[in-house]
Amino acid sequence: MERECKEQLEKITQGFQECRKAFTAIGDETRQLILIVLMQSDLNGIRVGEIAEKTHLTRPSVSHHLQILKDAGIINVRKEGTKNFYYISADETQWKAIADLMKLVYEGVVHIGKDGGGI
Repeated sequence: MERECKEQLEKITQGFQECRKAFTAIGDETRQLILIVLMQSDLNGIRVGEIAEKTHLTRPSVSHHLQILKDAGIINVRKEGTKNFYYISADETQWKAIADLMKLVYEGVVHIGKDGGGI
Protein backbone atom coordinates (compact mmCIF):
# COMPACT_ATOMS: atom_id res chain seq x y z
CA MET A 1 0.00 0.00 0.00
CA GLU A 2 2.79 2.40 0.90
CA ARG A 3 4.48 1.75 -2.46
CA GLU A 4 1.22 2.53 -4.30
CA CYS A 5 0.88 5.79 -2.38
CA LYS A 6 4.45 6.78 -3.20
CA GLU A 7 3.86 6.01 -6.89
CA GLN A 8 0.67 8.07 -6.89
CA LEU A 9 2.46 11.03 -5.30
CA GLU A 10 5.24 10.76 -7.89
CA LYS A 11 2.65 10.78 -10.69
CA ILE A 12 0.97 13.84 -9.17
CA THR A 13 4.31 15.63 -8.82
CA GLN A 14 5.24 14.83 -12.41
CA GLY A 15 1.77 15.91 -13.59
CA PHE A 16 2.12 19.28 -11.89
CA GLN A 17 5.50 19.79 -13.55
CA GLU A 18 4.09 18.88 -16.98
CA CYS A 19 1.03 21.11 -16.58
CA ARG A 20 2.72 24.09 -14.93
CA LYS A 21 2.71 26.29 -18.06
CA ALA A 22 -0.91 25.46 -18.81
CA PHE A 23 -2.03 26.16 -15.22
CA THR A 24 -0.21 29.49 -15.27
CA ALA A 25 -1.79 30.34 -18.62
CA ILE A 26 -5.36 29.45 -17.69
CA GLY A 27 -5.09 30.67 -14.09
CA ASP A 28 -5.14 34.33 -15.06
CA GLU A 29 -8.59 36.03 -15.13
CA THR A 30 -7.82 37.99 -18.29
CA ARG A 31 -6.74 34.85 -20.14
CA GLN A 32 -9.85 33.06 -18.88
CA LEU A 33 -11.94 35.84 -20.42
CA ILE A 34 -10.03 35.48 -23.71
CA LEU A 35 -10.54 31.69 -23.62
CA ILE A 36 -14.28 32.18 -23.19
CA VAL A 37 -14.34 34.50 -26.21
CA LEU A 38 -12.33 31.95 -28.22
CA MET A 39 -14.70 29.17 -27.17
CA GLN A 40 -17.62 31.22 -28.48
CA SER A 41 -16.00 31.48 -31.91
CA ASP A 42 -15.55 28.59 -34.30
CA LEU A 43 -12.35 26.79 -35.26
CA ASN A 44 -11.81 29.30 -38.09
CA GLY A 45 -10.50 31.59 -35.38
CA ILE A 46 -10.89 35.18 -34.37
CA ARG A 47 -8.57 38.15 -34.83
CA VAL A 48 -6.91 40.19 -32.08
CA GLY A 49 -9.06 43.25 -32.79
CA GLU A 50 -12.28 41.27 -32.40
CA ILE A 51 -11.03 39.74 -29.13
CA ALA A 52 -10.05 43.22 -27.89
CA GLU A 53 -13.55 44.54 -28.66
CA LYS A 54 -15.31 41.66 -26.91
CA THR A 55 -13.07 41.77 -23.83
CA HIS A 56 -12.61 45.56 -23.62
CA LEU A 57 -8.85 45.06 -23.54
CA THR A 58 -6.21 46.81 -25.63
CA ARG A 59 -4.84 45.04 -28.68
CA PRO A 60 -1.30 44.88 -27.20
CA SER A 61 -2.70 43.35 -24.00
CA VAL A 62 -4.68 40.75 -25.96
CA SER A 63 -1.61 39.91 -28.07
CA HIS A 64 0.49 39.44 -24.92
CA HIS A 65 -2.05 37.09 -23.33
CA LEU A 66 -2.57 35.17 -26.59
CA GLN A 67 1.17 34.51 -26.77
CA ILE A 68 1.16 33.04 -23.26
CA LEU A 69 -1.80 30.79 -24.14
CA LYS A 70 -0.11 29.76 -27.39
CA ASP A 71 3.19 28.95 -25.64
CA ALA A 72 1.27 26.76 -23.19
CA GLY A 73 -0.35 24.77 -26.01
CA ILE A 74 -3.82 26.01 -25.15
CA ILE A 75 -4.52 27.90 -28.38
CA ASN A 76 -3.30 27.90 -31.97
CA VAL A 77 -2.97 30.53 -34.65
CA ARG A 78 -3.83 30.29 -38.33
CA LYS A 79 -2.20 32.77 -40.69
CA GLU A 80 -4.03 34.06 -43.72
CA GLY A 81 -1.76 36.49 -45.56
CA THR A 82 -0.94 39.16 -42.99
CA LYS A 83 -3.91 38.26 -40.76
CA ASN A 84 -3.70 35.96 -37.74
CA PHE A 85 -6.72 34.01 -36.51
CA TYR A 86 -6.61 32.56 -32.99
CA TYR A 87 -8.60 29.54 -31.85
CA ILE A 88 -8.74 26.96 -29.04
CA SER A 89 -6.37 24.10 -29.76
CA ALA A 90 -8.29 21.03 -30.89
CA ASP A 91 -5.23 18.98 -29.88
CA GLU A 92 -6.45 17.38 -26.69
CA THR A 93 -2.95 16.60 -25.36
CA GLN A 94 -2.66 19.52 -22.92
CA TRP A 95 -6.31 19.37 -21.84
CA LYS A 96 -6.07 15.60 -21.27
CA ALA A 97 -2.91 16.01 -19.17
CA ILE A 98 -4.73 18.56 -16.98
CA ALA A 99 -7.81 16.31 -16.66
CA ASP A 100 -5.67 13.26 -15.82
CA LEU A 101 -3.78 15.20 -13.16
CA MET A 102 -6.98 16.51 -11.60
CA LYS A 103 -8.33 12.94 -11.50
CA LEU A 104 -5.21 11.76 -9.64
CA VAL A 105 -5.47 14.64 -7.17
CA TYR A 106 -9.17 13.96 -6.67
CA GLU A 107 -8.53 10.26 -6.02
CA GLY A 108 -5.86 11.22 -3.49
CA VAL A 109 -8.24 13.58 -1.69
CA VAL A 110 -10.95 10.90 -1.58
CA HIS A 111 -8.39 8.42 -0.19
CA ILE A 112 -7.35 10.86 2.53
CA GLY A 113 -11.01 11.47 3.41
CA LYS A 114 -11.68 7.74 3.82
CA ASP A 115 -8.54 6.84 5.75
CA GLY A 116 -8.05 10.10 7.64
CA GLY A 117 -4.33 10.06 6.79
CA GLY A 118 -2.11 11.05 3.89
CA ILE A 119 -1.87 9.34 0.54
